[in-house]
Amino acid sequence: MDFSDAKYIIEAILFAADKPVSIEQFVIILELDYNTVEKLIYELQLEYDTTKRAFQIMEIANGFQICTRSEYASWIKKFYTTEVSSRISTSSLEALAIVAYKQPATRAEIEEIRGVSSDSVIHTLLERNLISMIGRKDAPGRPLMYGTTTEFLIHFGLRDLSELPSIDEIGKMLGTPKEEMREELKKVFG
Repeated sequence: MDFSDAKYIIEAILFAADKPVSIEQFVIILELDYNTVEKLIYELQLEYDTTKRAFQIMEIANGFQICTRSEYASWIKKFYTTEVSSRISTSSLEALAIVAYKQPATRAEIEEIRGVSSDSVIHTLLERNLISMIGRKDAPGRPLMYGTTTEFLIHFGLRDLSELPSIDEIGKMLGTPKEEMREELKKVFG
């Protein structure tokens, strides 16, 4: 197989895929070695960057995906009307943050931190595939434990969980002094 053909096959697959595609998937499809596939992906990225295309290849959730560049976000927002289904309510976002930072987390732990019943928000997050059941805690009643999913990483544009903001970064974003923020988030981080 000609390498330029392989590069454009990668591009076609990325264009058609609705989820990130891993290098391992390309290795199987193209029957090329890992390093060659990785090199071809980076060549495509460089082409898009040097020709100032409106899209780029991003590494997200242990794979690669074609995405529009952030500088066009406001134009894309104007194009799309805000869909109610794509919004995450404040209560769901609270529960999702607890799961993301504490995982694995049980319903009782989420409710203890939030201070309110979380049945419906957990159900919503499960339905939207932002969290999943990852096992049972070795405790009385063997409660279900929840963790984030690949869909969570995709939704928030994260490569992996290490890209979640730290306590200090969250404090800066919210304009909250570190000491106050640490006390508030101590519950979440444990």
